[in-house]
Amino acid sequence: MSAYTVNRRGFLKTTGTAALVLTAFNHKAQSGAGPNETIRIGCIGVGGMGTGRMKEFLRQEDTQVVALCDVDREHLDAAASICEEAKGRKPDLYKDFREILDRNDIDAVSVTTPDHWHAIPFVLACEAGKDVFVEKPLSHSLWEGRRMCEAAEENGRVSQMGNHIHAGENYRKVVRVVRSGILGDITRIQVWRTSGFRDLGNPPDTNPPDCLDYDFWLGPAPKRPYNPARCHFNFRYFWDYSGGMFADFWCHISDIAYWSLDLKAPRTIAAVGGEQFAHDIGETPDSMEVIYDYDGVPLVFTLSPTGIPGFLHLGGIGCMIQGTKGTVVTNYDTHEVYLDNQKVENPDLGNTPALEPSPGHIRQFLDCIKSRKQPDCNVFYAHQLAKGLHLGLIAFRTGESLTWDDDKERFVGNNRANRFLKRRYRRPWKI
Repeated sequence: MSAYTVNRRGFLKTTGTAALVLTAFNHKAQSGAGPNETIRIGCIGVGGMGTGRMKEFLRQEDTQVVALCDVDREHLDAAASICEEAKGRKPDLYKDFREILDRNDIDAVSVTTPDHWHAIPFVLACEAGKDVFVEKPLSHSLWEGRRMCEAAEENGRVSQMGNHIHAGENYRKVVRVVRSGILGDITRIQVWRTSGFRDLGNPPDTNPPDCLDYDFWLGPAPKRPYNPARCHFNFRYFWDYSGGMFADFWCHISDIAYWSLDLKAPRTIAAVGGEQFAHDIGETPDSMEVIYDYDGVPLVFTLSPTGIPGFLHLGGIGCMIQGTKGTVVTNYDTHEVYLDNQKVENPDLGNTPALEPSPGHIRQFLDCIKSRKQPDCNVFYAHQLAKGLHLGLIAFRTGESLTWDDDKERFVGNNRANRFLKRRYRRPWKI
């Protein structure tokens, strides 16, 4: 079984990463589909989310889905039937994603697997000369995210993390509000997600279904007996594979704070919470408060089954950015602006320019394959965004208030916390 080791070298400092990476990227020898050529896609992972992304690629006139990969034969057959119905032919089918990467006729891949399987296919795809669309969250550990950045930069690859709300008009309007200065000096950020009442039950371990190669599904994760409540959609509630509801939604909603305020990384992090409502086989918290210090501006992320009083009309997810003169509060689709404690429908934003509309999250990725530019949610931006996710979960798991050195990407004076930055891979998998 082949393995790939990244040749480490001094990588770009995190401050100003995006601009420096784009400069380096554009000086590399270019490759990929030309401006009028069809882009040939291989889809790695075609479960629920993977099939959804596959359908988005199928809708693009200049794109062909030529190969599918999944370790569950039922997922693979169902996705192949959708492709045949849409385009009149079935793509080639694989269980081992490395067979897709070996093909010279494939321009790009989508990696829509469980979180613990994001990094290895991403790095190997970059090494194989493929551009990569990878689902959120970017990585299962902070160390993985850095290796993914190195692989993309060293091989000159276009990358996009699946964060489709970033392409919406609402977020663009919120960015303009914040950048206009009408909120004054920013004093506080509140982010929340209503986690719902989880009930996975406590089913016994059993044999995996015949359609599933369970050992391959585990991949680099520790060897565990098969349990139907741990696999497929429910993987997110177990530390071996993900970080719960918090990991699932951090990138979607914290994105607007990072984008609007150009946040880099917090200096200190503390977290409390636990499984306060769930009493099942799951491991990750259903309730959690994480407090970050971004150069004197606190960001508080609240995860709770019951939601945030006062904002329930915005639904189960939102972000509030509060300043000395006003506040903006947003969910995915709409936002509200308050000045002098009064809601303002059409605030005067002065000469602050509107952001250019996005062609769409998938469409931008495909356009960038041809132009060799980087999309908005490229791996370098995504890694910086995902740091907040990983740092919050490490603070929760250690139960300690942590201090972060972003230049070194290490916790200050805390070896126990630093051990959470990288996980041990099950042999023979490694980066």
